[in-house]
Amino acid sequence: MSDQRVYNFSAGPSMLPLSALERAGSEITNYRGSGMSVMEMSHRSKVFLQIFEETQSKLRRIMNVPEGYKILFLQTGASGQFSMIPLNLIGKTGKADYAVTGNFSSIACKEAQKYGQVHVAASSEDKNHTYIPTQDQLDLDPEASYFYYCANNTIYGTEWGYVPQTGSVPLVCDMSSDILSMPVDVSKFGLIYAGAQKNMAPAGLTVVIIKEELAGHELPYTPLIMSYKTMIEKDSMYNTPPCWCIYMLGLTLDWVEEQGGLAGMEKLKQLRSGMLYDTLDNSRLFHCAAEKGSRSGMNVTFRTGSEELDAKFVQEATQAGFVNLKGHRKVGGMRASIYNAMPVEGVEKLCDFIKAFDQNN
Repeated sequence: MSDQRVYNFSAGPSMLPLSALERAGSEITNYRGSGMSVMEMSHRSKVFLQIFEETQSKLRRIMNVPEGYKILFLQTGASGQFSMIPLNLIGKTGKADYAVTGNFSSIACKEAQKYGQVHVAASSEDKNHTYIPTQDQLDLDPEASYFYYCANNTIYGTEWGYVPQTGSVPLVCDMSSDILSMPVDVSKFGLIYAGAQKNMAPAGLTVVIIKEELAGHELPYTPLIMSYKTMIEKDSMYNTPPCWCIYMLGLTLDWVEEQGGLAGMEKLKQLRSGMLYDTLDNSRLFHCAAEKGSRSGMNVTFRTGSEELDAKFVQEATQAGFVNLKGHRKVGGMRASIYNAMPVEGVEKLCDFIKAFDQNN
């Protein structure tokens, strides 16, 4: 880490790989001899189309996306998918299953109710979203057009440790906060989407990986810009795509490959989260918010039980160079988001800081 950089534990937008930032910096005014920044290029230019196609094929390779799936680079954020998914997919039977295990799946579920009959197939609300329901707790409707879940819940610090089995009902998954952190069998899903600002790129890009046969059944009043069919036909360029973010995703994917791809990312994820959970579990002062077995490898939520001590911890941590550790306003406490780009040494130093704070308080 350079001397001026802090350890940024923000839940998103979050830290990006230093090598990707430095490369972007070196190319910011003149991309590979073009005499222009990527921010200034026409999205139809030869030089940008090359960036676009290379980034798309890198993501296909790294995530092992099979034939019959399209990769889309969209806007409107992950939250735009809360509407886009039911608009495009619910029309098949008029029904959908939702698992509500946190804030964002709860909002997505409410949004979908505008477009069809939505059944809550599972909810962890009874214990303030501190756990993930097991497969046998899912109340599945075989007539659902799709089953929707959010793989990792940033606010509550829980993560699905398994892929739900839903028979012939397509799986739709919000992977915004754990995409690229481990290998995923894309063929098990009908649609995967992610806001880029946690593990992929700066805010402004939403990546959608969709089984092509699911597109083309949108509700008649679906806006053009919200139609997967339109976006597939125009290869994400019905309108100007988020060019700079797509370029940054390409640089991040280069870094992911250098770390050993998704298997390498998973090892780092287990190393970072294992170290932090061990430290918290062995502490007298702190306790983890999420239940064992449901804990997130990306967002570690913890607290002391005293709001004054929590505030003191956040303040002292900030002074020591560990920033954005304050928990979400819905739950309080602390949250350390340890996405792919967080160096292991950042977590080691945070663990040392937690141990010292534990002893002093």
